[in-house]
Amino acid sequence: MQHRILLSLMVAALAGSLSVPASAADAPLYTVVDGTKVDADTLTGFKTWRAAACDRCHGPNQEGLVGPSLVESLKTLSKDDFKATVTNGRLEKGMPSFGTNPKVVENLDKLYAYLKGRSDGKITAAKVTGIE
Repeated sequence: MQHRILLSLMVAALAGSLSVPASAADAPLYTVVDGTKVDADTLTGFKTWRAAACDRCHGPNQEGLVGPSLVESLKTLSKDDFKATVTNGRLEKGMPSFGTNPKVVENLDKLYAYLKGRSDGKITAAKVTGIE
């Protein structure tokens, strides 16, 4: 019985008669135009980066100073690990906790999207503006 239902769903999907909503996991993290124009959420992530003064340790281009290059780190660091690091800090490595900073906590997904766009090479400059 389950095989018939699955087969029916597959046939319907192939025929285009089944509408399956995209999951949040399928949604893009960010939208970039011309390398420096980003969607509103990603722009908020950039503004969060600036407000938290992350560039003091990670550099103005996220390529590292005292702290590591986030352009490189986010190639392998999972979103969950990123969030845990920002929220809890890594005091033994000099990374403070931002878990009590409401702006950072509220915009953590947006901050991740901005930095992931930099790491992916889609956002080509550290400073971005909104898509008009």
